[in-house]
Amino acid sequence: MIELSSRLEGKTFVLYELESEMKPLGYDISGNWEYDHGYFDYKIDDSDGYQFLRIPFRAVDGQLDSNGTTVELQKPFLLSHQYQDAIDDEGNIGNISAAFNQFQEPKNPDAEFPENYIGLGKSLVHDLEKQLLDQS
Repeated sequence: MIELSSRLEGKTFVLYELESEMKPLGYDISGNWEYDHGYFDYKIDDSDGYQFLRIPFRAVDGQLDSNGTTVELQKPFLLSHQYQDAIDDEGNIGNISAAFNQFQEPKNPDAEFPENYIGLGKSLVHDLEKQLLDQS
């Protein structure tokens, strides 16, 4: 994980409006959100695992599944996940369970982030700052 400095950190937005601005840029709310915090993810690459720019946020008022919830952005970071090429060692489950739990454990959930994508990640943060903060 590589943390990136950003003017976004500490800024607040209405979640629905923020998502409406970020989604066309390629960001999605990560599936691992809770009622009080979550992440916007931008997938940079997926050729050897997954490399993401992740923008964490936390609810300032209300819960994330409520209308009008305000969120505060936190420090962006680059994250790399490498998944196993073979069968999951912990995957000893039956067919019925497999239909509901089809994801395997990561080979390395905090893998080293490829150097060649760090500049791209910084550029993506800069572009997002311009989009969200420098609008006239």
